[in-house]
Amino acid sequence: MTGVLPSQRIKQLIDDGAISATDPYVTGQIQPASLDLRLGTVAYRVRASFLSGEGRTVADRLEEFEMHRVDLTNGAVLEKGCVYVVPLMESLALPTGIQAVANAKSSTGRLDLLTRTITDGGVEFDRIAPGYTGPLYAEICPRSFSVLVRPGMRLNQIRFRSGHAVLTDDELRALHTETPLVTGTPVIDEGLGFSVDLAPENGTLVGYRAKPHTGVIDLDNLNHYDPAEYWEEIHTKDRQIILDPGAFYILVSREAVTIPPMQAAEMAPYLAMVGEFRVHYAGFFDPGFGHAEAGGQGSRGVLEVRCHEAPFVLEHGQVVGRLVYEQMETLPDQLYGREIKSNYQGQGLKLSKHFRSA
Repeated sequence: MTGVLPSQRIKQLIDDGAISATDPYVTGQIQPASLDLRLGTVAYRVRASFLSGEGRTVADRLEEFEMHRVDLTNGAVLEKGCVYVVPLMESLALPTGIQAVANAKSSTGRLDLLTRTITDGGVEFDRIAPGYTGPLYAEICPRSFSVLVRPGMRLNQIRFRSGHAVLTDDELRALHTETPLVTGTPVIDEGLGFSVDLAPENGTLVGYRAKPHTGVIDLDNLNHYDPAEYWEEIHTKDRQIILDPGAFYILVSREAVTIPPMQAAEMAPYLAMVGEFRVHYAGFFDPGFGHAEAGGQGSRGVLEVRCHEAPFVLEHGQVVGRLVYEQMETLPDQLYGREIKSNYQGQGLKLSKHFRSA
């Protein structure tokens, strides 16, 4: 069978020893189509981001780039603008034919907390070759806020697949005809395109921009921080905003998105030619996201946007990203927003779960 492995198959991989961990697994760690990965007890402050490279281990490269070590046992601050490598509690011994891809969790991306997975012999971030056996590491670079972390925190996640699971454009069109994936006319070109909403039905608030000088965010504190201390509200009446170089924005898609139970999706960047900015694609979209079977009626995609070298005018309805849909191997035994607690089911414009709701 081919496709993305569902929750019950991930549990089977754990039972078979293909996934192992230094600490017992915790409730909620297995998601409908992914496994949350947990930070270990030490962070290595390094001079620069790196990949281990073919034939080399992460430990080899740490000897080359390590500046100092940070004990996370009782909690420690990872400072804005610095790069850290943290050994994860989980390690892999994948069967032949099973590959994996990792990504930051939604709340991690919404804090502009660049988190990528690296492996021994790795030549790409977040991509893990079939049959890989070895440890996993998180490379963490806080971009907008310094954060307080502890062992066991889950900043990134891993998804497993057998064979080729990505839906072609024709398959995506057929699926949309059967089960509408997006409100309005779909833009399908190597995935499902989505655009930015800069003309809200009510009011003028279209997004948030991270403030440059803020306090530390303890990632264990949920619904805790005053948004005004960390974010500047972005308002517009003329259906456009100007992105400042280097600034980080939280915006929202114009379309409401649906992920049917037998599909999963991953956010990916759109063509670079559309503008000097990128949508920080921190996110897997699980089966059931925005779907009626899981208590959703379509959910907006939150966009984590960073502008590059020059100021750029972003206009309402401009296509800024795409969702790449994949077929599930089998129906998951849990869906996003139904069997599991899901912070962002039915979401609109929304900051991470660490901030108090208005």
